[in-house]
Amino acid sequence: MTGLTPLFAESLFPNGITHYALGGLLIGLGTAIIYLGTGIIAGASTFLESTLSYVSDLPRFNKVKYVTSRNWRVVFTLSIVAGAALYTVTLGDGWWVSSVQPWRFAVGGVLVGIGTRIGKGCTSGHGVCGVGSRSRTSFVNVATFMLVAIGVAQLLSALGVSP
Repeated sequence: MTGLTPLFAESLFPNGITHYALGGLLIGLGTAIIYLGTGIIAGASTFLESTLSYVSDLPRFNKVKYVTSRNWRVVFTLSIVAGAALYTVTLGDGWWVSSVQPWRFAVGGVLVGIGTRIGKGCTSGHGVCGVGSRSRTSFVNVATFMLVAIGVAQLLSALGVSP
């Protein structure tokens, strides 16, 4: 152990921190490239919402900013899914690498979707871009996301719910 390694690092990161640091750098680089190239904050919920302009006539999904940029936003959204799938297939332990049941992921996804609308954005928009640009709203939203997530995790653990 080096003098720069926190004492709890082995228990929190038993496989090391390198891949987390590399992932963080890649996320930061990606959001910076999107912002510098387009002037748009790379929030995943907005990217997904803009793709709905292809199949919905609702004015909410057909705002000019969504329709004019939806083609590259679709590529971005699909790349998130493709990147995760590519990692799982090539470097993971098989196609399904979680002990969490698929139906729980589906329910969680719906709840996260509702939360992104209530919070007017997601963790990538608020957590990566908003906090990085020192937005007070984003700091409050990220603190709320984290407190709710920690509270729900503690509650489920206390109730004996496991994956």
